[in-house]
Amino acid sequence: MLRVESSCLGVTAINSSFLPDFLHRHQLPASYIETVQRWFIPLTEELRLKQKVLNRTLMVGVNGCQGSGKSTLVDFVAEYLSRQEGLSVAVLSLDDFYYSTEKRNQLAESIHPLLRTRGVPGTHDVNLIELVLSQLSKASGEVKLPRFNKAIDNPAPESKWPVVNTPVDIVLFEGWSWGVNAQDDSELSEPQNGLEREQDQKGCWRRYVNEQIVRYYEPLYAQMDHWVMLKAPSFDQVFQWRLEQEQKLARKSSGRANSGVMDEAQVANFVQFFERLTQHALRDLPARCDQVFSLDETRTIVSGKSLPSEN
Repeated sequence: MLRVESSCLGVTAINSSFLPDFLHRHQLPASYIETVQRWFIPLTEELRLKQKVLNRTLMVGVNGCQGSGKSTLVDFVAEYLSRQEGLSVAVLSLDDFYYSTEKRNQLAESIHPLLRTRGVPGTHDVNLIELVLSQLSKASGEVKLPRFNKAIDNPAPESKWPVVNTPVDIVLFEGWSWGVNAQDDSELSEPQNGLEREQDQKGCWRRYVNEQIVRYYEPLYAQMDHWVMLKAPSFDQVFQWRLEQEQKLARKSSGRANSGVMDEAQVANFVQFFERLTQHALRDLPARCDQVFSLDETRTIVSGKSLPSEN
């Protein structure tokens, strides 16, 4: 159970049976406690109160570019709310809804070769997202939460999916493009980077992605009751953060054949798939979020902005 106390020196300290283990599991420095105390505990309190007012499952969307720390944020919020507040919390990641390699190969052959690479809207099973969100909002029953194995670039066997019992008080749904609206058609005419100039010369791929957002993703966004954003200083930081993620995955996959872990050159190419929508998110999304945490190059929160509560 997490307890916040004020010391005789006026410095607030956090005592917790789970926090040391949390820091260890996520390879976080002790200084992360200050982030928890200043930014994330107030966020959990806001979510708790909002769920109480709504008196139903609270759907929370969390956006952040690759490597921004959104998974860590979501894990902390979930653990805090379940242990401290006694709430039932389900965690979803947009990454866990990617299509299989086989399905993406079919999209690559029928629509555009760039759809072979997981990442952009149009490479997720949106029907499964809709189903799981619907199941989690129901009054009773068991719900399987999908999981994707990035090391093999395919969904994990359904037998490995965790199961939660409903009713669920709060659903935390995070994703790099989760919440990002479609662009205006006029913004699609010019290529964003070398990948688009060389491999999407006619703009078919980016227009398909944009169309998928309008048709399938924006209706799903509308189910979210609360939006949180971890805002990177710029897209330039994404490459370094994404490379760090791959290095962590490499350590976990050490000794495994065909691990699917990318090297530095592959990461540099890979992040170009995400640049257009990440740039769009940095410009467009903050004004539509309930909370925005602005990050520096070290992922340290340098400022926070909250919209006035409607409750």
